[in-house]
Amino acid sequence: MRPFRYHRPTDVAEAVALLDREPDAAYLAGGTNLVDLMKLGVQRPGLLVDVTRLPLDTVEALPDGGVRIGATVRNSDLAAHPVIRREYPVLARALLAAASGQLRNMATTGGNLLQRTRCPYFQDVSKACNKREPGTGCAALHGQNRDLAVLGWSEHCVATHPSDMAVALAALDAVVEVHDRNGPRQIPLAELHRIPGDRPEQETTLPRGALITAVRVPASPLARRSTYHKARDRASFAFAAGSVAAALDLAGDVVRDVRIAYGAVAHRPWRAYRAEETLRGRTFSPDLAAQAADVELDAARPLRHNAFKVPLIRNLTVRALAELAGQP
Repeated sequence: MRPFRYHRPTDVAEAVALLDREPDAAYLAGGTNLVDLMKLGVQRPGLLVDVTRLPLDTVEALPDGGVRIGATVRNSDLAAHPVIRREYPVLARALLAAASGQLRNMATTGGNLLQRTRCPYFQDVSKACNKREPGTGCAALHGQNRDLAVLGWSEHCVATHPSDMAVALAALDAVVEVHDRNGPRQIPLAELHRIPGDRPEQETTLPRGALITAVRVPASPLARRSTYHKARDRASFAFAAGSVAAALDLAGDVVRDVRIAYGAVAHRPWRAYRAEETLRGRTFSPDLAAQAADVELDAARPLRHNAFKVPLIRNLTVRALAELAGQP
């Protein structure tokens, strides 16, 4: 383990100033991702700025009917919160599908959004990885890429974003509150994560030192009728091979509105806008759901070992929407 310094700031402004001033500093919250990467030698921060004692650990009901989730709210607490379970079941289910009970007790909302890819080539410092060391190449492109991207990848990176929670929040049109050197601001979750392009080391649109302080989830007639389906190699403590977050609003059998997001298929949570447009205003059926998924997945470019993800996501889309429509 490389030696590092440790500091616990007294407020958000101090934390942001430290990261802005120290180029090798990193925020520490639950540590469920960062500490592993430090052990592997992938990340080597010289200073850890512990934000767990900052007052960012509450879930607040908002006057407009939405909810504000503090950045250090633990995943297990969020999944069990009565407002989340009642109003946003897709979020509760996504959280409970993630990791293990022990990890959910440590992992935080902000850290979950910013966790780094589990691509084996990124985690192995002996392998070429443009994300870890720009300009070295992408060993995964022609290597073992079963669990990697089929949408939005580039020749520079085929990694996927590992979060379940972020997929649910993408389907819920969440907004991320951040604090940077210029003060507080808000970023739609759909604009937080990047596709790799030629700069895969830039995983988000956040400037250096920015700290996520909360996530706002708006009130929505869709949210109560929502679900999360995840396919994985074992029943727990496994990252997704593919996942679908869905919310559906029907007027009789006609799709009044719908939200769909995919996980484990791209460098960011993948909002399925084309599938949504295919569904709106039409009489729902499982066949229509399959057609909508096909429209979205027409842009897929499977790699050598992961073509199975395309029919997997298609089937998960049909299953999730049919469940919400009462047509299992």
